[in-house]
Amino acid sequence: MYWIGFDLGSSSIKAALIRSEDGKVIAVTQYPETEMHISSPEIGWGEQDPELWWENACIASRKLIEVSGVASGDIKGIGISYQMHGLVLVDKAYKVIRPSIIWCDSRAVSSGDALFELAGEERCLEHLLNSPGNFTLAKLKWVKDHEPETFAKIYKYMLPGDFLALRLTGECITTPSGLSEGIAYDFKSNNTASWLLELAGISPELVPEIRPSFSEQGRVTKAAANVSGLPEGIPVMYRAGDQPNNALALNVLEPGQIAATGGTSGVVYAITDQVTTTESVRINSFAHVNHSPNAPRIGKMLCINGTGIQYSWMRSQVSGGKSYNEMNELAATVPVGSEGLCILPYGNGAERMLRNQYKGARISNLNFNVHHQAHLFRAALEGIAFSFVYGMEILAKDGANIQSIKAGNDNLFRAGIFSNTISILTNARIDIVETTGAVGAARAAAYASGAFKSFDEAVQTDKVQLQYEPDHSVLEQYKTAYNNWKQELKAYIN
Repeated sequence: MYWIGFDLGSSSIKAALIRSEDGKVIAVTQYPETEMHISSPEIGWGEQDPELWWENACIASRKLIEVSGVASGDIKGIGISYQMHGLVLVDKAYKVIRPSIIWCDSRAVSSGDALFELAGEERCLEHLLNSPGNFTLAKLKWVKDHEPETFAKIYKYMLPGDFLALRLTGECITTPSGLSEGIAYDFKSNNTASWLLELAGISPELVPEIRPSFSEQGRVTKAAANVSGLPEGIPVMYRAGDQPNNALALNVLEPGQIAATGGTSGVVYAITDQVTTTESVRINSFAHVNHSPNAPRIGKMLCINGTGIQYSWMRSQVSGGKSYNEMNELAATVPVGSEGLCILPYGNGAERMLRNQYKGARISNLNFNVHHQAHLFRAALEGIAFSFVYGMEILAKDGANIQSIKAGNDNLFRAGIFSNTISILTNARIDIVETTGAVGAARAAAYASGAFKSFDEAVQTDKVQLQYEPDHSVLEQYKTAYNNWKQELKAYIN
């Protein structure tokens, strides 16, 4: 038997096929090969056509079946991962009534702020673990206030993954994890935050039916089977936003574990069993995929905009054509702390972890008689690593007990200076694992269906490609460099 996973991103749709016997990856495809278009009707806006997601998912699905050589009838279920925080609106016929307002759209900030003030900080933090921010509910409030004719047509509002499942099954369903990422889940009542919707002037009836993340969420219709190549009648068994799903793909499900990514931007996603927060301005707390009222599992997510994009800038503008490996080798010739050179990597928009300040990146203490190209490379890696550590300190103050860190096969985490710096300063081992969101979603569907007794069993074929253990012999050197960096950060913030 085989299981298919979809990862609905804003760039492409990825699909993966795994087998039941051992969770081994059979094939992975994506469509399109180039990035999907994001429309920006106004500055700061970002929209996509949900029907294009469905078309691309069908192409990726048919392509996956073709390249894998697996008979379609041997595929037994579906898992879905998706870009978080998007808004999809449909009418009673389940027809999309406007383009999706996706995660990178910032138009609803003022709508979320006004709702936060109306609801009150104490109530929001106690019941939602968040402020409404610029998340899905705030985007829906923006539509209500600015597009009343469109709002009047809404039958249900959904997240991107809910829409993909709708097209597959004909059923409009969401999850507690999805509701919490849209800031519409009440952790006290363990149900829809109807009081918040009503304060926003939105009927709770617009919320889809709620089912657990690991559960049957509809079956593929004949029409969907015809266009996707999937068997009619197989179930959707799992769905989650991309960051919770990335954590699941790395088998990060229990308190003390962290899933980290270091792409263009960086994310630290920590699991805790504490249903509280004091840091809603700098981090976000969501119901993790395995959350339940009796066994809370909260994913505390911290985003860092200026990570891989900074090192990429160093490569394109400073390296003179060197590869990342060559840059890393040069950086390793420079001592810890880069002989005083300090780089703050916050040059990619407002940083939420710094209370939404945006002052640009900063290079400090440059000495023309001491520093050269290798110092810039090391200071760049150290600056990004220090920003991760600083973020983890924020998470720790908010109840996250950091014991181990897992990351995908990102360029940054393959850089020894970067990963060793984080490992030493947090006293946590870092495991680098080769996996993808689509693979994680496929395994989650298999697990939800009973194909695996545990998720540990589902990921048994994944190999730890690299491992970094904290080296206590050099801890003081790293502490000194980090404290110097924090002094620069303090001056930057103030």
